[in-house]
Amino acid sequence: MLAVDENGEEVNGDKIISICADYMKSRGLLKKNTAVVTVMSNMGFFDFCERKGIKCEKTKVGDRYVLENMVKNGCNLGGEQSGHIIFLDYATTGDGELSAIKLLQVLSETKEKLSKLADEMQVFPQVMVNVRVSDFGKARFPRDEEIKRAIAAAEAEIKGDGRVLVRVSGTEPLVRVMLEGKNVEKINELSEEIAQVIRERLL
Repeated sequence: MLAVDENGEEVNGDKIISICADYMKSRGLLKKNTAVVTVMSNMGFFDFCERKGIKCEKTKVGDRYVLENMVKNGCNLGGEQSGHIIFLDYATTGDGELSAIKLLQVLSETKEKLSKLADEMQVFPQVMVNVRVSDFGKARFPRDEEIKRAIAAAEAEIKGDGRVLVRVSGTEPLVRVMLEGKNVEKINELSEEIAQVIRERLL
């Protein structure tokens, strides 16, 4: 589920989870004081949770991995940036209607506008480049030293101001290059540099 605030601005899954986690924690309803999300969640989500004293569990991409972690660790709130949100006290899958009801409950009880609650979480610029590779290249990706060096160089350049996440798609012949950071030009530049190395090595 995605929401739209009173100003017409989109509120994505990360922000909805942050709003619900903060509300649930304030009322003693957030089990283990923890929200479960994937590695694709925005850096701003983790900064928000640190400020609010909320713990985070990170999983691989996919709501099934989120659910597995929630069950294993006894958590009751988790989801993905895309809007698949699981309220485990009520359901074992992402449910758009349930998510909408829970978000409306927060708005009703806090008497706050959605824009104000959503603005509590700063969103860092995020760049994604999908690089098409051969089946052989996809299998070789984890062992390629040139790609490892390109990733390490990018991580060193934005250390403290961003992050680099490069992973193989589980469903397509792609390697996904994702960078986040405060400097949009820099993360665009670095993402293309990594993507070019992947093209040269894995096509």
